[in-house]
Amino acid sequence: MSDRQVERWEQRSSGPLLLAAVLFLAAYAWPILQPDLSPTAARTCTAASWVVWGIFGIDLLARLSLAERRWHFLRRNWLDVLTLAVPMLRPLRALRAVVALNILSRRGQAFVRGKVVAYVAAAVAVVGFVAALAVLDAERANPDHNIESFGDALWWAATTITTVGYGDQFPTTTQGRLVGVGLMLTGIALLGVITAALASWFVEKVAEVQAAEARTEVEVLDLSVEVRALRQEISALRGDTENQRGSLAPGAGLERGSVDRLAEGQSSED
Repeated sequence: MSDRQVERWEQRSSGPLLLAAVLFLAAYAWPILQPDLSPTAARTCTAASWVVWGIFGIDLLARLSLAERRWHFLRRNWLDVLTLAVPMLRPLRALRAVVALNILSRRGQAFVRGKVVAYVAAAVAVVGFVAALAVLDAERANPDHNIESFGDALWWAATTITTVGYGDQFPTTTQGRLVGVGLMLTGIALLGVITAALASWFVEKVAEVQAAEARTEVEVLDLSVEVRALRQEISALRGDTENQRGSLAPGAGLERGSVDRLAEGQSSED
């Protein structure tokens, strides 16, 4: 038993768990978006939620049994344990979606590895959608509510997750305010990730430009050294040529003088 077995389990179960999380969110959203849902459809959504909930529980137990340090595993995955241990009661319905979001976040990273911007954009969209559902579900039963439709809930989620907070729509129930606090914290975290990703991108681009400049400087220095060496070679070749010319000229004059004197001697004898 080792953590490597847990990693293999997570890799194998990523696809089915992602589908289960999407099914769970659909079963969670349908009764909220359509309050006048037929009893049969409502029961179907409830049954689907319980089935997927059981799948999540089996996944947690399987990873726990494969973990080498089980207490460490429980501490590291405390959110999974908490959300799975909470009964599916109406006052805690918003908390039920957290485990699905956690599954999407943890298992979805393998499919978008290296694509930080795409992952963060998808996370913002999913979290905002679920928060809008949760706050609408919490506020609908309160007679003093001001979030009346899913459009109002989406607008509230957008202004909250971006930390703008216009205040035209706001939760009035305890459950809705808890959802708001969670969305605020999530928005700050996601904005931090986006800022870090952009900063990392700029630093990477600046480093690439600096590396290109450094390579250009090295190439220019190498060319300068080569040009200097070629000049020295050309100067040396010129010096050798002039020396050869100088050594040949006196010899040629001496030889010609000898010939002239020999000719004069022959003429005097005659």
